Amino acid sequence: MVGGKHQARSAGSPPGQRTHRPPGQHICSQLNAHFNNMSFDNILSGISHTEGMAGAAPRAFFFSDCHLGLDGTPAEREREARVVRFLDSLDPRTDSLFIVGDLFDFWFAYRRAIPRGGFAVLAALRSLRRQGMAITFVGGNHDFWACPFLRDEIGLEVADGALIRSVQGRRFFIAHGDGLGSGDHGYKLLKRLLRNPVAIALYRLIHPDLGIRLATWSSHASRESQTVDPALAERMFAEVAAPAFAAGHEVVVLGHVHLPTLREEGTRAMAILGDWVENHTYLRVEEGRLHLERFTG
Repeated sequence: MVGGKHQARSAGSPPGQRTHRPPGQHICSQLNAHFNNMSFDNILSGISHTEGMAGAAPRAFFFSDCHLGLDGTPAEREREARVVRFLDSLDPRTDSLFIVGDLFDFWFAYRRAIPRGGFAVLAALRSLRRQGMAITFVGGNHDFWACPFLRDEIGLEVADGALIRSVQGRRFFIAHGDGLGSGDHGYKLLKRLLRNPVAIALYRLIHPDLGIRLATWSSHASRESQTVDPALAERMFAEVAAPAFAAGHEVVVLGHVHLPTLREEGTRAMAILGDWVENHTYLRVEEGRLHLERFTG
């Protein structure tokens, strides 16, 4: 047990192939009307959180790549419920939380609609914020468009790119990880295009039902063609972590590649957070020490 709350064990090696689910996501387009009649805080009033141990030392938690909202299958609903149980196990009085991208499989900043998938997680996050927990969201390649909503409606601190932060006296470099390192020039060009204000305005003209269906189809096709290559961890260490260390950072935290990894060399460390599709892994930092764990609650 971690701090009396988590059921965790050391993260093992992930399977060689990512799983995928068929597309099919609905839009809750009437939510904006509901918000006009009641506050988000009132909607969340029924959420309760387990109290932590009195006098507990501060802890920082990092997790990423939940890819919520792909479909409405029982497996998807259980994954969302597991994330909620993880959030419920935190102590908002002493803990802090970093979400390092791809919390959602897709999110777009429509003006009057939000994706239906993952709403219970949003409610849990808002409840933690109401109780005073510091929560930071670093945008991923699937959900960087969510930053304004998460900032304005949920109350999170958001970062669209890499984040530099002092955590328990150690200098952290925190990034989702997509587009870092050498090569992959096609994706880096696409990334700039997708974040262009003109492209965002044009995509907003597409009806949400169609826009999200197109995005989930694209994500599904991309996931089918990808495998988790253990060599990626070594490449990320050489091309991302090593330059960050040279720039004075002590700890590099990354997501994106779904490959749970903790590599420590003296006072320097690189953590790849893994994912919540298969591995359910997270990083706990307590008294300056790093622990990569799997949530089994």
